[in-house]
Amino acid sequence: MALFTRRRQTPRTPLDGVDTILADLDGVVYAGPGALPHAVESLNAAAATARLGYITNNAARTDASVAAHLTSLGLTVAPHDVVTSPQAAMRLLSGIVPPPATILVVGGDGLVDEVQKAGYTVTRSADADPQAVVQGFAPEVAWTDLAEAAFALKVPEEEGGIPWIATNTDWTIPRERGVAPGNGTLVSAVHTAVGRLATVAGKPETPIFQEALDRFGASTALFIGDRLDTDIMGASRAGIDSALVLTGIDRPKHVLAAPEGSRPTYILGDLRGLHEPYPVPTVTDGVYDVGGAAVRVHGADVEIVAESGNQLDLLRAGAAAIWASGTPVFVLRVPERLYDDPFHRP
Repeated sequence: MALFTRRRQTPRTPLDGVDTILADLDGVVYAGPGALPHAVESLNAAAATARLGYITNNAARTDASVAAHLTSLGLTVAPHDVVTSPQAAMRLLSGIVPPPATILVVGGDGLVDEVQKAGYTVTRSADADPQAVVQGFAPEVAWTDLAEAAFALKVPEEEGGIPWIATNTDWTIPRERGVAPGNGTLVSAVHTAVGRLATVAGKPETPIFQEALDRFGASTALFIGDRLDTDIMGASRAGIDSALVLTGIDRPKHVLAAPEGSRPTYILGDLRGLHEPYPVPTVTDGVYDVGGAAVRVHGADVEIVAESGNQLDLLRAGAAAIWASGTPVFVLRVPERLYDDPFHRP
């Protein structure tokens, strides 16, 4: 259940009581090579009071290259501070197929590096008799790579076929020029060819979160992400609070439609919100009020009762009212005003 239902006399910031901050990268810290507005200074300030780690589903780069990129943006990051979906995949794989087995790798340097560090032998061919397939995103992944995976996975696992682990199944990736297809589209192509489902290591599954929590010795963690279906759902499954920041993929319309299990504890316009008192709604006769912005659900209508001039508080009030109603948003009449989107995105 999100923070909207809690009651506090004095609003606290999202960082109060948090000892470990876990941040997604694409759409949270950067879009393409450049940092998003306010991200670096906000995270540097947060690092003064909490352990800061980074979690990424992007399997194309090594932890060292991600750390170097973040450092170039003005953050202080070592490779150990970066938890990648290939690392989570190795956590899964080691419990199924021990090294030094031969693994067919579909992906780039980030995945190959982790497979080799775990003690496995890398192949790109189904003819090498691999004992598992591990698939992750890389811009250079081609049809021929997907075909090799399909050839290796032609026998169902229940009939003696080899395991198939996907680092992640993100459908999209935010880039400077817009939104591009992600690893989920490539995994889906192989699935369509062989009729099998991959075991997923990255968000929203729990292995990547457990890897991070164990590595950083987290007691009270906050996860920051830009996607409801991977970041927020994954944090919920891992049992940790989450903040959705509106600088990446998901927009206000997605927030209002978020199903149970994908609802963030906090909704932030950008990362400056980590350090600001987070307003908790008051509820009177079914009207949810956040900082003077008030919304209620009356029958099939979502009604804006009052506006404060703060679009973020209006969104928070709308989300609180809609989520509390228990009614799917698609059967409600929602005012277009609640969908307004002045928030920065790539």
